[in-house]
Amino acid sequence: MRYRTRVTGPAALLGTAAALTVGAAAQPAKAATPAPGTLDDTAAPGPETLGDTVFPALGNDGYRVSHYRLDLAYDATTRLVEATATLRVRTTRALTRLSLDALGLDIHAVRVDGDAAAFEQAGEKLRVTPAAPLPARAGATVRVDYTADPGRTLSHTAWVVTPDGFAVCPQPDSAHTVFPCNDHPSDKARFTVRITVPDGLRGVANGLLTGVETLPGGRTAYTYRSREPMATELVQITVGDYLVKDRQGPHGLPLRDVVPAARAAALEPALALTPDLVGWLEARLGAYPFETYGLLPANTDDPNAFDFTGLETQTLTLYKPNFLLQEERRIGSHMMHELVHSYFGNSVSPAGWADLWLNEGHADFYGLLYRYERGWADSLGLTSLEARMKDTYARGDQWRADSGPVAAPNAVNLFDSQRYLGGVLVLYALRRLVGEDAFNALERAFLDRHRNSAATTEDYIAVASEVSGQDVSGFLREWLYGTKTPRMPGHPDWTVNPVSSSLVAPHSRRGGHHHENSATL
Repeated sequence: MRYRTRVTGPAALLGTAAALTVGAAAQPAKAATPAPGTLDDTAAPGPETLGDTVFPALGNDGYRVSHYRLDLAYDATTRLVEATATLRVRTTRALTRLSLDALGLDIHAVRVDGDAAAFEQAGEKLRVTPAAPLPARAGATVRVDYTADPGRTLSHTAWVVTPDGFAVCPQPDSAHTVFPCNDHPSDKARFTVRITVPDGLRGVANGLLTGVETLPGGRTAYTYRSREPMATELVQITVGDYLVKDRQGPHGLPLRDVVPAARAAALEPALALTPDLVGWLEARLGAYPFETYGLLPANTDDPNAFDFTGLETQTLTLYKPNFLLQEERRIGSHMMHELVHSYFGNSVSPAGWADLWLNEGHADFYGLLYRYERGWADSLGLTSLEARMKDTYARGDQWRADSGPVAAPNAVNLFDSQRYLGGVLVLYALRRLVGEDAFNALERAFLDRHRNSAATTEDYIAVASEVSGQDVSGFLREWLYGTKTPRMPGHPDWTVNPVSSSLVAPHSRRGGHHHENSATL
């Protein structure tokens, strides 16, 4: 997971006070369902937002995307990417205009259903006006031809420039610096990605390799397809001097790692840990939800190349390579954290960015369980989940004062410890309340019910109440939205420290321009 703070747009002005509102956070607005056959007599421009409470300018309404086809050609001399993005969309209302999220892309042409469309770039939106209005509940194909410069300086970017190519890290709101899209996790789609590279380089993307083409001019095209739908923030596209190392995981699961050729041998001990990690997690959460899994240690040692240790791009987790060169006890817990995101975050995506605690709380919860089962002390020197939760509980009121409740973040504090360890504390409290068997059952039920879709915090509360056989809605809302830390079930002796007036949140471990707040590191 990405762990950083970045002020992005007007959401950053909300401040902690706005995040302290008690009650369920609002979710992105759902489009109204128009009558079938509605045409241009009621057609209007589609709204240029999905109403996210954290990133209110992100996403676009009036349509949903079912499939992206991305065709990218990398020029190793100019280091530019010539690209075409083809989106298959379905309208939810009659549209005279639709918009895509796009930033830093040089748009050359746009076509809708094969016909040239007028377009304009305004801020981070690409506005597309088709030759004729689009009817409600109709399918349409939008094609955008553009050029991208991975090295371009932007207010935020997903591009990771490496000495021999690039990788991408779109989370949370930067996929649209790589391709025009409806850049919100609630609008998941399937992807086909074709990457053309000069001979000697390898192009890789999420999913499985479905074709390799030898092209004139010493070029090769690699095509990948995702079997399950994917949020735009989880896309991975990389080009470089890579080897693809295949091995088998539990139950015949294909595992593939994309490794810099020059350091493949050195990284092998870390890569060899994956089958056992998958087996451990499958025993707790059920079968791995995708067609493959593996690691991508990006081919760069630049400490500023990206500001996190690992990022859970779907089926292919991006890592800083030097992190994986450490001994198992220093990397195993965080490798589990990233693997857990295949379930919480990827298979079940957050319906809005305020639901991020579902991703990060679960990833740290299971990552810490894995650590403590092996007797590995954490960064505080603690060796049990109970000891770590007692320490976290004591910090609870301070964290709520600094960062708001667990499920009420803003753009500034989205990736601080309140979403990580604060989320773990909520899950720990719920398990104490309902018992371990009921907790394990509700976890699997939530994943099964919302697989390949997006879920809200309220969805999790509903499943927890249904499966546990008791109404835990009030209990969980107090833990998730309250401004004070509730009592811990079974631990009446646990106490909360008084709140100080520190100006810097003590739960953000800062280093340079980034900070990483997973307890599994």
